Amino acid sequence: MTTERFEVQREIAATPAKVFALLTDPQGHVTIDSSGMLQSADGDPVEKVGDEFVVHMDREALNDFPMGKYDVTVIITRFEQDAAIEWTISGKVQPPIKHLYGYRLEPSTTGTLATSYYDWSQISEQYRERGVFPVIPEAGLRATLGILARNVE
Repeated sequence: MTTERFEVQREIAATPAKVFALLTDPQGHVTIDSSGMLQSADGDPVEKVGDEFVVHMDREALNDFPMGKYDVTVIITRFEQDAAIEWTISGKVQPPIKHLYGYRLEPSTTGTLATSYYDWSQISEQYRERGVFPVIPEAGLRATLGILARNVE
């Protein structure tokens, strides 16, 4: 059986509210991206499930799949103020792939225990057969948590 979800955790010396504020800001996603794919973002901070914003991507940063520069729409699928945020994307590849990214935030003695996850268990067989998942390695999630900490501590 293969893993279809990565989860990593890190203690961050900032309140869940401060971490959550960065995660709800479209530009915050660009700021903490460890992959180099996220180039810029357009849109307002998200406030609820169903909110969306656009991210301008450059897949050449991964050098794994020749997509070049393209846009994706980030669609919020879970929103719990200062506690959890999750999203999927829709963009150049259709139908949408249905992979999920998200964070769970728990108050801790140092500030926040942040859990970052990437789940591709819901992708359809047509995408699974291409062998490109996971797009982001587990180490990429860990690196993003480090960049997140650097920006809020």
